[in-house]
Amino acid sequence: MIVATALVMMMTPAGLALFYGGMSRYKNLLNTLAMTFVAYCLTSVVWVLWGFSLAFGPDQGGIIGGLDYLFFSGITPASLEGTIPTNVFGLFQMTFACITVALVLGSVVDRMKFSAWIVFAVLWVSFVYAPVAHWVWGKGWMADMGALDFAGGTVVHINAGVAGLVLALALGKRIGYGKEAMFPSSIALTALGAALLWFGWFGFNAGSALVADGLAGSAFLVTNTSAAAAALSWMFAEWLVNKKPTVLGIASGVVAGLVAITPAAGYVGVGASILIGLAAGVLGFFSVAKIKHKLGYDDSLDAFGVHGMCGTLGALATGLFADPAINSAGTGLFFGNPGQLWIQVISIVATAAFTAVGTVVVVFVTKALTRGLRVDEENEMVGLDSAVHGERAFEIQ
Repeated sequence: MIVATALVMMMTPAGLALFYGGMSRYKNLLNTLAMTFVAYCLTSVVWVLWGFSLAFGPDQGGIIGGLDYLFFSGITPASLEGTIPTNVFGLFQMTFACITVALVLGSVVDRMKFSAWIVFAVLWVSFVYAPVAHWVWGKGWMADMGALDFAGGTVVHINAGVAGLVLALALGKRIGYGKEAMFPSSIALTALGAALLWFGWFGFNAGSALVADGLAGSAFLVTNTSAAAAALSWMFAEWLVNKKPTVLGIASGVVAGLVAITPAAGYVGVGASILIGLAAGVLGFFSVAKIKHKLGYDDSLDAFGVHGMCGTLGALATGLFADPAINSAGTGLFFGNPGQLWIQVISIVATAAFTAVGTVVVVFVTKALTRGLRVDEENEMVGLDSAVHGERAFEIQ
C-alpha cells in the first residue's frame, strides 16, 4: 500500500503536470506546472487537517464524516483500517483527493488567477470532494445504496470533470478562442506525462483493492488492457476523421481508457475491459473534437470531455459488466442484476448535480475573496509564466 500510494502521488506533480503542461501554450507552461504542484501541496495539508476526517470520519447521516480525525488525531502507528495501517490508508486516499483537485485545472489553464486557484482548491476539496468521497467510500448513502466505484469514476472523474466545466463557464473563453490557433507547448512532454499517468494508475486501481491478492492483480490487468484499447480506438477514430494519427491523440486515448476503467477495475474481466477501452477512446475523441466545439464552451485541456464523459461511461459500464466471479461485491446487468445499472445512474446524476451546485457556490465565494477569478487581459496576452511567476519555460531565440 505504501508503494501504491507513492505511485498515485507521482501522478499529480509528475504525470499530470507534464501531461497538462505540454498541452498548454508555451507562455503558460510554468503556470500550469505551478498550479498542479500547489494543488497537490494544498490538498496534502488540508487532508491531514480536516479533509480525511470529513471524508472518512464516523458517518453522520450518510452525508459527511465526523470530526474525530481532525489533525489525524487518534490515529497511531497501531491503528488499522481493515488490514492496513490507518495512516497509510489516509495517505493513499489523500493522493486521490490531490489528483482530483488538480484534474479540475485542465478546464481553466491560460486564464485563472493564481490566488483564485489557491482559494478555490482549498474550498473545493473541503466542501465538494470530501462529501462525495464519504458517500461512496466512507460508508455514506451511496455505499449503503450499493453503488459500485472501485477506484474513482464518480468520486474522482465525474467530480473533477463537472467541476472543471462549471469553472470554465464561470471564467469564460480565452482571448482568441476559436479565432486563433492555440498550439501546445510540447507534445513530447504530454506523451511523457501520459506514460507516467499510465504507470501511476496501477497504484490507483490495483491499490484500491487494499490488499495484495488476485483482485488487485485483476484490477492491474484490466487497467492496462483498457488503456491500450482506448489509445488504439482514439488513434483510429482520429485517423479516419482527420486523416492523421497524432501523438496527442494516442496519449489522450490512453488517459480516456484509464478513466473509464477506474470505477470498474475491481469488478470486470478482460473482455469487458477491452470493450470499455474501445468505447472510451471513441467517446473521448468525439467529445473533444466535435461536441465541445458544437456546444461552444472553452474547456482548455478537455477535463470534462475526457474525465467527465469517460468517467460517466465507466460508471455505467460497471453496472453492465460487473462480474460476481471477479468480485462477489458487484453483479451487473449482464450477470442477472438489472437493478445495479439503475443504482449507477442515480450515483452519476447525484454526483454531477451536487458537484455542479457545490462548485458554483465555491466559485462565488472564491470570487468574493479574491476580487475576481480571471487574470486581466494584458497578463493573459503576455502569458502567465512571465506575468505571475517572472519566469520562462523556454528561451525563445
